[in-house]
Amino acid sequence: MTRIDAKFAELKAQGKKAFVAYVMAGDPDYDTSLEVVKGLPGAGVDIIELGLPFTDPMADGPTIQLAGQRALDGGMTLQKTLDLATEFRKTDDTTPIVMMGYYNPIYSRGVDTFLADAKAAGIDGLIVVDLPPEEDSELCIPAQAAGLNFIRLATPTTDDKRLPKVLQNTSGFVYYVSITGITGSAEAQATDVGPEVARIKANTDLPVIVGFGINTPEKAQNIASVADGAVVGSAIVSQIAAGNSVADVLGFVKSLADGAHRA
Repeated sequence: MTRIDAKFAELKAQGKKAFVAYVMAGDPDYDTSLEVVKGLPGAGVDIIELGLPFTDPMADGPTIQLAGQRALDGGMTLQKTLDLATEFRKTDDTTPIVMMGYYNPIYSRGVDTFLADAKAAGIDGLIVVDLPPEEDSELCIPAQAAGLNFIRLATPTTDDKRLPKVLQNTSGFVYYVSITGITGSAEAQATDVGPEVARIKANTDLPVIVGFGINTPEKAQNIASVADGAVVGSAIVSQIAAGNSVADVLGFVKSLADGAHRA
């Protein structure tokens, strides 16, 4: 059982929905980023999604793209992202960390080396948005063998024919993308999301977490009420981009977490 599995079991026992927060590793700089990440569990975050900066993102909207660029400009690398996770683990051995990014930096490092290093750093799961199920032998299956969850995205365009393929070899949870398009570009609607979550849950026992288009405590509550939890990324990254203090960023995160936990 991974930390992700344990966290969902704990939340289920408490009758609570999950709140997942995304931040870009190294944004706006390593030290500030580490301080934010260390503060997330205390702000009510159940699972941390740690963005891996990459030069050529595809699914990310302008907010996340700019965060990645700030991190890269500040010298952030895959190694420093792993270092950040290692540092976090010195004071928190229970909060799950999911690394979210693209395959190129992992491929460049070497899959076996990366998986060993990620496991040692305390990473629990991976979301690699540009690796479809047809490429499972590249990273997904080796990751599962190494004890890491491989989390897949399902979208409004994932039809009934495609869904079983998407769910195959997926573990930890299913990340449902609530809108078509990039992050931060539209608002999620519970009326649209609810039936889609039900459709996915009819095909898997995994929790279904919904992200993209959630930017207020009310929205987090509404979406979490029709799913197993909610993810917020762009709205949190925007707070960091605005130069707000770590305390203010974490205060905003807490408001979102409280919303999701009210569901």
